[in-house]
Amino acid sequence: MAEENKIQEAEIISTTPAPDASKEVQPEVLTAEAPKPEASAEQPKEETKPQEPQVIIQKERDLSHYVGFALLTVLSIVFFFIPGIALVYLVSCLAAITAPVAWIFAAILSVIVWLIFKLKIKGFKKSFFWYIGLCALISIILVSLSVFTSYQVLSGIFALLIGGSN
Repeated sequence: MAEENKIQEAEIISTTPAPDASKEVQPEVLTAEAPKPEASAEQPKEETKPQEPQVIIQKERDLSHYVGFALLTVLSIVFFFIPGIALVYLVSCLAAITAPVAWIFAAILSVIVWLIFKLKIKGFKKSFFWYIGLCALISIILVSLSVFTSYQVLSGIFALLIGGSN
């Protein structure tokens, strides 16, 4: 009960500002000229909302997430080395090559091809895009050879790289 009396006796303070009595209101005079818009005095101000803490819910990742990430990593590495892999596969059709030798020469040849692109095309980003374009073109050619002919190029490359062909 004592608290109720204190609340009733408390002074109520308004949070809205009182109208300023020092401002004089001047009547508008109508003239033939078009009224000039005021610069920024009448533009509404954006109210800032209080920032609430963001709650991030992270789901636990299962085995398929990590297997997928590993597969994408391997495929991107193979995609980057596809020019060298294709050249090594052509050589392996003529002479027997083991899997470690195939990987080493594919990596060396791919880096050499990329360096040729880097030296001929100015700029790292531009040469990298052209090299990725070459990788995509070679991948399309290999897939189309596998699909449209009876010769299975991709399975031969896969067997070469895991050591299944000699």
